[in-house]
Amino acid sequence: MLTIRLQRLGKKNTPTYRLVIAEKARDTQGRNLEILGSFNPHVKENGLVPNTERIKYWLEKGAQTSNTVHNLFLKAGLISADKKKKSVYISRDRAAKLAEKSTATAAKAAEAKAKADAAKAAEAEAAAAAKAEAEAAAAVPEVVVETPAVETVAEVVPEAPATEVAPEVVAEVAAPAEEPKA
Repeated sequence: MLTIRLQRLGKKNTPTYRLVIAEKARDTQGRNLEILGSFNPHVKENGLVPNTERIKYWLEKGAQTSNTVHNLFLKAGLISADKKKKSVYISRDRAAKLAEKSTATAAKAAEAKAKADAAKAAEAEAAAAAKAEAEAAAAVPEVVVETPAVETVAEVVPEAPATEVAPEVVAEVAAPAEEPKA
């Protein structure tokens, strides 16, 4: 099968290309049937210089185009069809590595989600415990402790002899001393 494709020419880092027609199975740098034009990707206008007459001849004879050349011809208006996607070949080893990487990423995501769910559960449990503690504290009634009034000095100072004390003194001893305000 004949294919119209690009043949790389030019210097390092500044490639230019030839449009050639050759057998599909042959190397791109190998022998070709005819040169059909040139393509310089570094030139914004007139980068593609095709031999339109010969290209149409070979396309009528059944020659195919590579995906890149097909898209170049679409852009230049030589053919009218849908744009072709870039074909990418991935080796088995590379496909296996990509699959392994995606499963590892999925496992990490699942692990992170599990940790986040555990943290949320712990927060919810702590909030529920704090709420229950607050409700329990609100439910406990206040205990009022009544202290008996001191009537004798013996009750205030155990070494002192039991004598009657005036009620004003008892009130001073029983009431806590007021601290001076600063």
